[in-house]
Amino acid sequence: MPRSNRPRRAVSGKAGSGTGKHGGPVPELDLERARTGVARRESAPDGEWMVRSITASRAGKTYICPGCSTAVLPGVAHLVVWSEDHLFGAAAGLAERRHWHSNCWTSRSYRYR
Repeated sequence: MPRSNRPRRAVSGKAGSGTGKHGGPVPELDLERARTGVARRESAPDGEWMVRSITASRAGKTYICPGCSTAVLPGVAHLVVWSEDHLFGAAAGLAERRHWHSNCWTSRSYRYR
């Protein structure tokens, strides 16, 4: 039997009533972000990197790709990359994250900049 996508009625005082643990409203889950929002770790000769995929529907701004020095336009799927083993810690690496074209990231050379 197919599952119904219709939300259940809220029962006051019970779980699933549309309120959070402390009585506030529960934010709706963004399924697209949940699917692609997890960063993966990559090891390379130039260090440890955290890489997160950004889908075309979530790409809303223009960035400059450090691999080819051209624009990563809105609506283009790309990668967000940051250093996991930054000299000043993980927070500094995250602050210096960059948006790369997927092909530029996979074909980059490992020369030290």
